[in-house]
Amino acid sequence: MTPTFALFVPCAILGALSWTFTEYVLHRFNGHEMKGRTRFSREHLAHHTRPDTFAPTAYKLLTAGIVLVPMLTVTRGLLDVLGVAFTVGFGLAYLGYEVLHRRIHTHAPLNQYGAWARRHHFHHHFNAPHHNHGVTSDLWDRVFGTLAPVEEVRVPRRHAPHWMLDESGLSLHPDFHGLYHLRGRGQPGFGAPSTP
Repeated sequence: MTPTFALFVPCAILGALSWTFTEYVLHRFNGHEMKGRTRFSREHLAHHTRPDTFAPTAYKLLTAGIVLVPMLTVTRGLLDVLGVAFTVGFGLAYLGYEVLHRRIHTHAPLNQYGAWARRHHFHHHFNAPHHNHGVTSDLWDRVFGTLAPVEEVRVPRRHAPHWMLDESGLSLHPDFHGLYHLRGRGQPGFGAPSTP
């Protein structure tokens, strides 16, 4: 194995780690601190107002292409195969973020990481919007001091996803007692009920 290929995986991991930093910066500074002055910020604030609102997939794919194609061109030109590895890692981490973020809102957790991601993200959404900006990781929240501890997450009743509700669709599912608390008035749940 050549030294270049021996570094392929570490470079891909570095690319994925770079995505988590990008995710944090975009979410914190463009999503929140721009206060609606950019398209991304307006879409993000709409998502906070109604958590089942997501930017159109075509827009996300176009944005990914606008970022990843030049990134691949530059990193490949500078680092050859290692640049490709970096870009692949970055792109796969971005894809993972998009899938995870949507599933956080639409599906019950399947494992401990999924349970953590939902509580961490919903705490940001409903309790502490200036904290917990990382969706896939809390690494950068720790680094920049924006990590807020999550105990019981208070979820506005009208924003409770169907997966969080019991069979009646009116109360919190027993599996989530002590982790979430429905607050306020209104019909709970949004979106169509979903299964994992």
